[in-house]
Amino acid sequence: MATDDLMSRALETLGDDGPLSVEAIRRLADLADTPESMMIHEVADLLDVSPHTLRYYERAGLVEVARDGNGHRVYDAGAVRRLVFVTRMRLSGMPMRDLQHYISLIDDGERTVPERLDMLLEHRDTIRRRIRELTLSLTATEYKIATYGGSTGSDVRHLDPATGIDRTTLPHRALPAE
Repeated sequence: MATDDLMSRALETLGDDGPLSVEAIRRLADLADTPESMMIHEVADLLDVSPHTLRYYERAGLVEVARDGNGHRVYDAGAVRRLVFVTRMRLSGMPMRDLQHYISLIDDGERTVPERLDMLLEHRDTIRRRIRELTLSLTATEYKIATYGGSTGSDVRHLDPATGIDRTTLPHRALPAE
């Protein structure tokens, strides 16, 4: 799936050596090496989405794309930057209707900044909740792996249920199977 590939590439770019930061995202969005104009297949390759997805985003009003003399789409740097943002928001789970509304606010100018900020704050809260839910699911999965005698990730703490003592570095003892 293209979104999985895009997320994997983004995570590889950011690395595993520390917390994510706004500066790290800025590096991801840096298009300095990108040509002035690109054809649809080049943008699709860059963003790891299909040309069909790019045409869909155009039809949905998320991006405007110029055409050359033969009617082929020609993406300028502004369109590519917008598509980078759009793909990140889609990967984060932002619904299309919200993304369309957000893009219309951008197109309406600076006076819409407060509403855009509100939308992004709400979306951030949604993402944080999803992260907590996924963390809980990961913890349950790690528990079952440990139950079956498997090795859990190095970031997993093992608390003794009776004492609450961190047994992460203590000898492993069997957990009941379910």
